[in-house]
Amino acid sequence: MHHDHLATGAWRGSPERLGFLLSQVGGLAAARFAERLADLDLQPSDVGILRLIALDPGLSQQALADKLGVVPSRVVALLDALQKKGLVVRQRSTKDRRNHELSLSDAGRAVMARMREIGAAHENDVVHSLTSDERRTLTTLLLKIAESHQLTPGVHPGYAGPATKASRQRP
Repeated sequence: MHHDHLATGAWRGSPERLGFLLSQVGGLAAARFAERLADLDLQPSDVGILRLIALDPGLSQQALADKLGVVPSRVVALLDALQKKGLVVRQRSTKDRRNHELSLSDAGRAVMARMREIGAAHENDVVHSLTSDERRTLTTLLLKIAESHQLTPGVHPGYAGPATKASRQRP
């Protein structure tokens, strides 16, 4: 696919376009990722939660809520749906009976194995026009931006819902 508007410089030299381009590409990536998940009967938010549990088996519901930046009742609702699908197991903590520890079921682990394939295909699709060096550079730059805004690694900010006035203020 040839991009004449890129060759003519229509997108270049205009700093206010950067935010738009980030949003535009992010929207495209999110929509395509959601399409890829349809066959698994999952939403992108489901995958994020499964990933966090896979990385930290035994994670408590409270700790998951803290990582996601949401109230515990929101996590309970998200986990209820994943438990109903047979992907997540909740067990009372042996250390603190007030807490539930989370783990993936066999079906949840199988979904995560499939997600690695889907994720790789998705990433390759989104950045297919970039060389390996350009992909590394883009990743480095996006990580730098994310860190400068103190975004939690591996956690999409969408879990918390619309930004509050306080969270939009710069430090």
